[in-house]
Amino acid sequence: MTVVVGVVERIWRYPVKSTGGEPLTQVDVDARGLVGDRLFAVRDADGKFGSGKNTRRFRRMPGLLELRSRYDENRDQPELLDPRGIAVPDPTAFIREYLGRDDVEVAREGAVSHFDQLPLSVLTTATLDWVRSAVPGVPVDERRFRPNLLVRTPPGVRPFVEDEWFGSGAAIGDALRVEFVRSSERCVMTNEAQQDLPRSPLVLRAIAEAHDTRLDALATIATPGKVQAGDPVTLL
Repeated sequence: MTVVVGVVERIWRYPVKSTGGEPLTQVDVDARGLVGDRLFAVRDADGKFGSGKNTRRFRRMPGLLELRSRYDENRDQPELLDPRGIAVPDPTAFIREYLGRDDVEVAREGAVSHFDQLPLSVLTTATLDWVRSAVPGVPVDERRFRPNLLVRTPPGVRPFVEDEWFGSGAAIGDALRVEFVRSSERCVMTNEAQQDLPRSPLVLRAIAEAHDTRLDALATIATPGKVQAGDPVTLL
């Protein structure tokens, strides 16, 4: 039995990890994930990646979310955009001046994956609408949660419906097949300011109280393929 659970409304790629992403109308997806997604990261001399938090793998580097990135598929290189949205000629030189550090570089993924968890993050409009209702007065859209796919669900679908998908396969469009595994454990990144979204501690607090800080559906890639806006998402 197959069930259509929604359609792809928006597609997001984040070529430089922890920076703002680029909206797409279609993209190829290989075994690693969206082609070019989080393929680069700001890395320091200790091998830690720039983020909004300090952990064993990450180092807090405030301001990265005020930047955006695009992936140049022809050159297989990232484009970094400054806070005004203007592409910079040399991403590493710019990021060193921007952060006031000379020990960082925009580096391509090596032996250590840039993904926090799994390669594909899917968020539904049902869950996103719930977050908006839980923090009235705080601007919220999917950029706070950095999904790859925002899926439009039918009216009346309950929030956190993604939980029901875990352990299931899904077809997205004609060729792409994924396996839903679990949700992301959210951190302070959801509260951080980015572009026109102000900082607010209420976002993470609401998710923590309602759903143990978990939100979205993480998936692995079973069969590579292309995904386009408007593609149906069908549980298999």
